[in-house]
Amino acid sequence: MRQSTKEILQNDIMINLLNSCHVGRLGTISKDGYPIIKPLNFVYEEGKVYFHSAQEGEKINDVKRDNRVCFEVDLPIALVRSKISPCRYSYLYRSIIIKGKARIVDSDRERLFALKRLMEKFEPNFAYSEFPADKVKLTAVVRIDVEEMVGKEDLGKAEAMRETVRNALEQKIQLPIILERE
Repeated sequence: MRQSTKEILQNDIMINLLNSCHVGRLGTISKDGYPIIKPLNFVYEEGKVYFHSAQEGEKINDVKRDNRVCFEVDLPIALVRSKISPCRYSYLYRSIIIKGKARIVDSDRERLFALKRLMEKFEPNFAYSEFPADKVKLTAVVRIDVEEMVGKEDLGKAEAMRETVRNALEQKIQLPIILERE
């Protein structure tokens, strides 16, 4: 990372970001050799990222051909405006980039585990019945085994701005917020 002052060193901050972000972006290499990025819902669990997919399609084909993947999540926190110059505008954020190996989950037990965790993440208060076995058989679940995880953030340069941002994050204020500076 070029600016080491922006690196997130606290693992709990990165895990919290993974648990709170609903959409991540999967990077694979397509059949024509170009990188391709796909947004998807996911869940993070103890060094693994899970997502579901159809049994066939571009994501699955890419993973079967080359299981090295990249995965990214980001949280836009604040737009910082300036009355003086557009060059003093900035955007505050947190982000994570993961490198790892993707594997299609074969085990019914692990596939059900991942699907249940996805439901718990996206509908934590919803009481749902068991997943129908025929639907589970039609659903592919992919697990990314995390090999490297790097977090980056920009919470502002001034301590007062960083404090405002930390408070917004702690109070779970709807993001992004708008801040002003000279």
